[in-house]
Amino acid sequence: MEYFDVDARSNTDPKGHLRGVEEFRVEPHGLYMSRPVAGHPRLSHFESWLLPAQGLRVTRQSWHPGHECDYDLYVDVVEITSSGSVWKTVDLYLDLLVRTGRGVTVLDTDELLAALDAGLIQPHRAQWALETTYRAVAGISAHGYDAVRWLAAHGSVTTWRRR
Repeated sequence: MEYFDVDARSNTDPKGHLRGVEEFRVEPHGLYMSRPVAGHPRLSHFESWLLPAQGLRVTRQSWHPGHECDYDLYVDVVEITSSGSVWKTVDLYLDLLVRTGRGVTVLDTDELLAALDAGLIQPHRAQWALETTYRAVAGISAHGYDAVRWLAAHGSVTTWRRR
């Protein structure tokens, strides 16, 4: 589980590391978070949108010079809940790499199946994760491999900080 506390301007990752957040923005369709990544050898900044209606966390990462990756967005399939100023995500193992205008790749199907086999995830949640993944891949593909366009077409406008 990961926590996003808007009032405390903090993000607690699944390993329990607490990090300060530069910006939270609550919108009708979700929560935006922007924070630096201190001490990471490759990653300098991290931005995410939590989108409950889609069951997705869409992340754009900024890299230190010379460490750039060949994808634009990293998408996690997640369950999202909120109570007061605290938002919570539960990662359901499946991820997407979006290369805008070029393609989308599904990652970690093996992790989902291993978790299912080990009883770490219930079959109905695994099915929901797979259906969410299929829906995202179909939507992103139908919009020219542009996740931002696909999300906007469904009322989830995702704006990002200037680089």
